[in-house]
Amino acid sequence: MQIAKKPLVKRLYLLILRSYAGPALATFFIVVFVLLMQFLWRYVDELVGKGLEWDVIFQLMFYASFTFVPMALPISILLASLMTFGNLGERYELVAMKAAGISLRKIMMPLGLFSLLISVGAYYYSNIVFPYANLKFRSTLYDVRQKKLALNIRDGIFYSGLQGFVIRIGKKEPDGASIRKVMIYDHSQVQGNNKLVLADSGRMEKTTDGNFLLLTLYNGTNYEESINRSNSDQIPFQRTSFTSEVIKFDLSQFKMTHSDEEFFKNAYYMLNVKQLKYASDSVGIEVTQRVNQLHESLMSYFTNYSHIHLTNSVYQNLPRMKPSARLENSPVLRRLEVASIALDIARNTKSTFEYNRQLIKEKVELKARYDIEWHRKFTLSFACFALFLIGAPLGAIIRKGGLGMPLVISVLLFVAYHVISFTGEKSVRSSVTDPWKGMWMSTMIFLPIGIFLAYKAATDSDIMDAESYKLFFRKIINSITRKKTSRDENSDAMQ
Repeated sequence: MQIAKKPLVKRLYLLILRSYAGPALATFFIVVFVLLMQFLWRYVDELVGKGLEWDVIFQLMFYASFTFVPMALPISILLASLMTFGNLGERYELVAMKAAGISLRKIMMPLGLFSLLISVGAYYYSNIVFPYANLKFRSTLYDVRQKKLALNIRDGIFYSGLQGFVIRIGKKEPDGASIRKVMIYDHSQVQGNNKLVLADSGRMEKTTDGNFLLLTLYNGTNYEESINRSNSDQIPFQRTSFTSEVIKFDLSQFKMTHSDEEFFKNAYYMLNVKQLKYASDSVGIEVTQRVNQLHESLMSYFTNYSHIHLTNSVYQNLPRMKPSARLENSPVLRRLEVASIALDIARNTKSTFEYNRQLIKEKVELKARYDIEWHRKFTLSFACFALFLIGAPLGAIIRKGGLGMPLVISVLLFVAYHVISFTGEKSVRSSVTDPWKGMWMSTMIFLPIGIFLAYKAATDSDIMDAESYKLFFRKIINSITRKKTSRDENSDAMQ
C-alpha cells in the first residue's frame, strides 16, 4: 500500500502545481498590465506630442513593467493560492484527499516549497534586477521629460518652439510644404524685436537626415534695427527686399538626448543591499558628527566668554556679577552694550542651531530612505510567503473557486496589507518608529494570521461557515434570555 501511495501523492502534487501555475501567471500579468496602464495614464501628458519613436516608448514601458513586480507578485500568489484551494474544496477534491489519508499539511507542502522558491527569487530580484530596471526606467523617463514637443507650426498661431525665433504662418497648403503669409521674429541676438522677416509665400522642408528645417521664402522683406552701442540715441533702420531667401533652423534641440546613467546611480532606489547598508552607515556617521559639532558650538556660547568682545571693565566683572545687582548699577551705555552683545550672541546661536537642525533633519530623512529600501529587499520575500500562508488555508476553508469570492477576498487582504505597509513606511520617514518596526509591521501582522488560518484549515474549522456564526450568536442570545428570565422570577419571588 505504501508503494502504491507514493506515485499517487506525486501525481497529486503535479496536479496541484498545475492548478496553481495557471492562475498565478494570469493574475501576475493582469496586475502588471493594469499598473502599466495606470502609468501611461499618469504620464500621458508628457509622452504625447513629442514625436517619440516606438522603440523609446516600448523601452520605457518594458523597464516600467519590471518596477511593478514588487506589487504584482504578492497579490498574484495570494489570489492563485485562494483559487487553487478554493477550487479543490468546491469540487470536494480536498475531501477525497483527506479520505485517502493525505493531510492538508502534505497537500499544501508542494505549493509551500514553491512559494519558498519564489520568495528566494524575489529577494534576488529586489537586490539585482530591480535596481538595474529602476535605473533604466528613471533615466529614460527623465530623457523623455526633458525632450521638447515635436515641431508643430499651425496656421495663424505664433510658434516659439524654435529657440531664438517666433514664427507665424497665415496658411499652410494641403501638401504640408507650401506656406502663405509668413512672419518671422529673430531673437537670436537677444536684443528684442529688432529683426523681422515678412514674406508672401514659401516652402517648409526638412533635410534628409532630419537635423535641419529649411524655410525657403519668396517675395519678402527684411526689417532690422541696429542699436548703436556708442550712441543709444541713434538707432539705424534697415529694410531689404528679396525675391528668394533660405533660412536654416537647427532641429537638434527636438531630438531626445540620452543622459549619463551615472547621474542616477547614487539614488537610494538604485542600490543593492550592500550599497544601501554602506550608504546608511555613512549618513549615520555624518549625522552623529554633525550633532556633536552642534552640541559643542552651542556649549561654547554659554561657557566660553572669550568670544564676547566687551570693554575691559565689563569683561572682567562679567563672570562674577549678578544681572540683578551689578548690571543695574552700571552706567546706561555699558548696560546697552552688554544687552546688545547678548542679543547678538542669541541671534548667532539661533541661526547656527536652525541651520544645523535643518541639515541634520535632511540627513536623517535620507538615512531613513536608505533603511527603508534595505528592509524592502527582504520584506517582499516574506510577504510572498506570508500571503501564501493566508491564501491557501483560507481557500480550503471557504471552499469557493473561480474569480468571484477569491478575487474579492484577495483584493481586500492585499489592500489591508498595502495600507499597513504604507503606514509603517510613512512612520519611518517621519522618524516616529524604527525602520525594522515600520517596514516589518505588515508581515508581523499577517504572518500570525496565516499560521492561525493554517491551523484552522488543518483541523477542519468552520470559521467561514455562516451557520456556525448563527449558532454561536443564538447561544449567546439564549443565555442572555435565560439569565433575564431567572432574574425576573427571583424578583417576583421576593415580592
